[in-house]
Amino acid sequence: MNPTPAPTSRVGRARRAARAGLGIALAATLALLPATAAHADGIRARQWALDALHTDEVWRTTKGEGVTVAVLDTGVDSDHPDLAGNVLTGKDLIGFGAGPGDRAWARHGTAMAGIIAGHGHGPGNADGVMGVAPEAKILPVRVILEDRDPSRSKARSTRGSALAEGIRWAADHGADVINLSLGDDSASAHPEAGEDEAIQYALRKGVSVVASAGNGGEKGDHVSYPAAYPGVIAATAVDRYGTRASFSTRRWYTTVSAPGVDVIIADPDRKYYEGWGTSAAAAFVSGAVALIRSAHPDLTPAQVKRLLEDTARNAPAGGRDDSRGFGFIDPAAAIKAAGRMKPEGLRSAAYGEKYFGPGPDEARAGDDAADWAAPLAGGAGGVLLVAAVVLWRGRRSASREDPPGGI
Repeated sequence: MNPTPAPTSRVGRARRAARAGLGIALAATLALLPATAAHADGIRARQWALDALHTDEVWRTTKGEGVTVAVLDTGVDSDHPDLAGNVLTGKDLIGFGAGPGDRAWARHGTAMAGIIAGHGHGPGNADGVMGVAPEAKILPVRVILEDRDPSRSKARSTRGSALAEGIRWAADHGADVINLSLGDDSASAHPEAGEDEAIQYALRKGVSVVASAGNGGEKGDHVSYPAAYPGVIAATAVDRYGTRASFSTRRWYTTVSAPGVDVIIADPDRKYYEGWGTSAAAAFVSGAVALIRSAHPDLTPAQVKRLLEDTARNAPAGGRDDSRGFGFIDPAAAIKAAGRMKPEGLRSAAYGEKYFGPGPDEARAGDDAADWAAPLAGGAGGVLLVAAVVLWRGRRSASREDPPGGI
């Protein structure tokens, strides 16, 4: 089931910029590999992550029915054949920029939604992307813009509160899980009171919050927010062998690991891409949480987080480390263990004496966020933590169009 190796020649380069205002920098990754050919009916065979998560076993119990996952991102293409019928009416908290049909719209958000709740298409839904919880609903909340959206600078300066607003809006509009495949892991990353308060608000309402741990593993392992806020389930990325991806951030807040290398993602252009990033890992964890919440809807966010920790596979020596948290998510084991638990009263994460653990790193000599940080949307703390190489549905087509992830 290994995908066909892609050529390694470069077709683009990482954009470098820094975010101004409020001292927050946003980092994005960019695809660096050219397209490779693949048939649509071969896409499912490339989804190694579904086997790794033992989805065949867990789907005997639930496929996520009755659960709503809010995807706070760049928007979601509700007409995509792999998502049709699974996407609810959401909210656009940016209010301008690219729209449906534009190339710089909803690429990252659609990719994450597909990982969470894609149901495939065609006869027997055998084609396209199958998500972890294919019967869950997606609630799209647009809080960031794609990298190539011409309005990105305007959003950066005017929509700084979009992430916090989006978390509260999702919690008030039926979300059971909030997926945050975004984050600020620049050298200047720091907590924002409004974002933290919004997350605690969602947790008190019984909403689980999942975020990507960051793609700074080769860039200083800087703290990433919102992953570092208390109560958040933070996901790091591993490959099909369970090895931590070199780009995946290693920090105290890591909860669990999930697939984040050679992951198949859908796109509004109706092509499929093979990508990497902790964005994808967070989406897989959100799908797993949706399965748990579907089978055991009365569990609190704290209980769900503890279940993921207690039932994770391939735990590091000593039970936990900053690279993979408590190990690789196992939704089937978590659902089984949940049957022995009793629901607790809703409560948010408790603060210790230190604010968010040790806090952001101090600036290091020669460590300039402008060297690698790419702004997306002001204040939203948003970063597209996925890069990809396209898998064409055509037989011998070739493209030099940039795939999603720092688009």
